[in-house]
Amino acid sequence: MKLSPTHDPAPAQTAVTRAVLLMAYGSPRGMEEILPYYTHMRGGRPPRPEALAELQARYLAIGGRSPLTEITLSQASALQDLLRAEDGPGWSVTVGMKHIAPFIEDAVAELVDAGIREAVGVVLAPHYSSMSVAGYVERARAASAGSQLEIRFVEDWHLEPSYLSWLARAVSSRLSEMGPARAERALVIFTAHSLPARLREMGDPYPDQLGETATAVAKILNLPRWEVGWQSVAQDAGEPWLGPELLEVVEQAASEGTTDFLVCPCGFVADHLEVRYDLDVEAQQKAAELGVTISRTAMPNDDPAFIAVLRDLVGRGMASPG
Repeated sequence: MKLSPTHDPAPAQTAVTRAVLLMAYGSPRGMEEILPYYTHMRGGRPPRPEALAELQARYLAIGGRSPLTEITLSQASALQDLLRAEDGPGWSVTVGMKHIAPFIEDAVAELVDAGIREAVGVVLAPHYSSMSVAGYVERARAASAGSQLEIRFVEDWHLEPSYLSWLARAVSSRLSEMGPARAERALVIFTAHSLPARLREMGDPYPDQLGETATAVAKILNLPRWEVGWQSVAQDAGEPWLGPELLEVVEQAASEGTTDFLVCPCGFVADHLEVRYDLDVEAQQKAAELGVTISRTAMPNDDPAFIAVLRDLVGRGMASPG
């Protein structure tokens, strides 16, 4: 199966010599893929029936499928087009997913089989953690071991200037839609996916990096009110996870009189379950319950300005030591 995101090959007589390995979490593209996807997430252990039913219900609430895989392929295709337009036709961009086909290992095998020796690996998650981004990198390195393929990884990009600019524009656009008075009173909440709280004791940079992204964007916009919150906090994991949870932040601020909230899910770069369910369904239910309004920024998806961010990351990776 061809894993490259585009069917438009490099022009005849032009060899592809450099590549980008674009990596993402992956998500089921239909209800029939939820069980194998969830099982893969759990290291091959099937989920409990009630846990599977809960996840299926969430997907049904957003139409029975997630667009993440298609969006990732679109991002890759657009990035390939941009790289070829700016730096010549010798570029290819290949997608590898963590928990669903096309897998990271398959994407690396494609690059090796194509004889490519130089690639940049980018995980579509701005904030680094040993429990997230490191896993992608380890799998890609293991898959390329013993080959002539050298992959330079961009392991975090939470303060990439062009990404901060993209986020600032996204926040500013939504605040403008509120009007000056509401925008001045609104609480902007920057979010990312929660992970076990023991990361702090481990010295893992992930918890602080969300705050650094939020601080940088708030400074660009001179935001009067902003906080950070976490999404997808596991409730039955047997250990505490990073908090406060997004809806806890909303409830506390609402109890103190805040009526308008803007969520900037800066830890995610595409529409998927954590956006379309957590924010578009669950958060809206909470807003109705509390009598407040909760809106969110648009997702980067394949916006040309965000594809330019990815181009910048590739440039940084190419300039890094091998």
